[in-house]
Amino acid sequence: MFSGIVEEAGEVVRLTEQPHAIRLAVRAKLCGSDARIGDSIAVNGCCLTLVQSAPERSAANLEFDLLRETWDRTNLHVMRPGSIVNLERSLPVNGRVHGHFVTGHIDATGTVELFEQRGADWFLRVIPPVELLRYIAFKGSIALDGISLTVAEVDTNGFAVWIIPHTYGVTALRRRKPGESVNLEADILAKYVGNLVNKQEPGRSALL
Repeated sequence: MFSGIVEEAGEVVRLTEQPHAIRLAVRAKLCGSDARIGDSIAVNGCCLTLVQSAPERSAANLEFDLLRETWDRTNLHVMRPGSIVNLERSLPVNGRVHGHFVTGHIDATGTVELFEQRGADWFLRVIPPVELLRYIAFKGSIALDGISLTVAEVDTNGFAVWIIPHTYGVTALRRRKPGESVNLEADILAKYVGNLVNKQEPGRSALL
């Protein structure tokens, strides 16, 4: 479980095809300082298990194995060496939740339609798959590449969020451009409510 408050932006060092998975190696400082094998770390909002670690001075001190479904469902498949990814360690049970509850289970990817600076902040509009829109509400929460954000606008085609200078400066969002994909995780409460409604309406497709 995560809070959607990104701790740092790490750098992809390599992606290697292996017999049963794809190995992702990431250079990190803060998230690599106390990492242990088996830890859960959110990479662009995707919950991954640490399978190998090395001292912080290493060229790649965090390594993860990606399942094929993870590769296909998330934007990790468009990452390359040098790409920047958002990193967050799992939420401690005695910690404060500054964002919202984020599971790290990506629902889908969306496409950046507009990303521009407006005053001191940035306005970001995303087009998600149509089936995900019903779980996105005005002033509700959404995780975008693992970042907990508040929905500022939503319509029948997409939604928008505002990015403050701090978030822009410390996360990988500063590298995103129109046409690129971002990982999306709808609020878990909305998904459970939607699932209950789907069960009461036979024939209606469900996200879960």
